[in-house]
Amino acid sequence: MKLIYLHGFNSAPSSRKAQQVRRHFERWGRLDELDIPALPHRPAEAIQMLCDLVQSSGCTALMGSSLGGYYATFLAERYRIPAVLINPAVKPYQLLTQHLGWQTNPYTGHSYELIDAHVSELTALEIDSLTASLYFLLTRTGDEVLDYRAAVQRYHGARQWVIPGGDHGFSDFDPYVEVALEFCGFKTIPK
Repeated sequence: MKLIYLHGFNSAPSSRKAQQVRRHFERWGRLDELDIPALPHRPAEAIQMLCDLVQSSGCTALMGSSLGGYYATFLAERYRIPAVLINPAVKPYQLLTQHLGWQTNPYTGHSYELIDAHVSELTALEIDSLTASLYFLLTRTGDEVLDYRAAVQRYHGARQWVIPGGDHGFSDFDPYVEVALEFCGFKTIPK
């Protein structure tokens, strides 16, 4: 079994949620069953890297946060594998047009220019029809970046936990990690 965790826009493998997931695998002595790749800022590069990783790693499930949830949706449909989506970006190509220009990733210090071509690359990853059974949506109503209702509507028919309050970073994610992993098929992880 292998889980790939996908971080969000201007995030990194060192993000809080990624590290919470990592600690669960570490505690269970199964770090070899987890990949948390550093995603390139260019969507086309990120998705090519992820497709290669899914194919080469024997990936059995995905977990994606924010923009990582959008990527996870593309990969779940392409490879028919389950995905847990944490406050996912539903139409990031619309949101990111407001952020064109120079960006600095606060985790890595990497600076780059977000340009129209990146937005077009994201638009090209849009999936028209979803297979609801592949998804488990975890979303907070207090998300200050994304409207949680867009995700609820987009993933209609999927398993959904809509949790009152909170924030976009899902700062209290740790109690939800095990149920998310169970959805991904990691039911035999010892306590």
